[in-house]
Parts: sequence; C-alpha cells; structure tokens
Amino acid sequence: MAGSKKTFEFLPHTADVKFLAYGKTLEEAFENAALATFATLTDIQKVKAKKKKKVSVKAKSKETLLYDFIQELLFLVDTEGFLLSKMESLTIKETAKGLFLIAVFLGDSGDQYEIITQIKSSTYNDMFIKEEKTCVTIQMVLDI
Repeated sequence: MAGSKKTFEFLPHTADVKFLAYGKTLEEAFENAALATFATLTDIQKVKAKKKKKVSVKAKSKETLLYDFIQELLFLVDTEGFLLSKMESLTIKETAKGLFLIAVFLGDSGDQYEIITQIKSSTYNDMFIKEEKTCVTIQMVLDI
C-alpha cells in the first residue's frame, strides 16, 4: 500500500497472533494479510527477494479463500523453509464455480534469517473480511 497508510497491525490476543490487514481492494488486503503472517515469523524487511514462488487457491467463499491462501504460504515455510519478502502480484477472480486466487511473490530460504515465532496454522477464529467502498479490512488469528 503506497503512502503512509497502514498495511497491517497486530492486535492483543491471549495465546495466538491476531492481526488486521488493510487494502484499497480485496487483493491488496490479501497481500497485506500474507505480509502480516510472515512478519509474525521473521523481520520481513531483512528477507531478500531471491526466489520467486507462485500459489493458486480455489474456494467457495472469501473466508475459505483467505484461510487456504495462508495455509499454502505456511506449507511453503514448512516444506521448503521459504520466507516471503514481498508480493509481486495477486489476483482474485470470481467465476461460476467460486473464487480463484493466483499469487506470485518473492522471498528467500529461511535458514538465513532469525525465526521469531512458529505458526502452526491459520484459523477461522475471529476471522472477518469487511469490504467498504474505499477500504477492505481483514481480521485473522494465527495459531502459534
């Protein structure tokens, strides 16, 4: 998100990590939710953009799309040690069969960076996606 607008913020939570992610569009809010997720894991400002990854996700609802998207990103962390640096592109298309997301992002191997927190899973707990005319807000809790 350009300018001084907030992209995401962490909220108090008793046991897990809770955040709000913002965007002018649904796609931008999803991008910022991904960045908030990886900011939970490490200092994303230090992660170099050396490798390109692509994920695609299909779902019937926006909430399921968000959940599955974050799960795909966490799967890359668990299986390849991949850490996200920045989003290159993210598109969400609505079809008769549901929603389809394609994301391309840059990052690096996690063994080069300090891991602050381990994330077990994304959750539906307290999740919402609020779409207004000029802003989309996502709230999500990550199980740590």
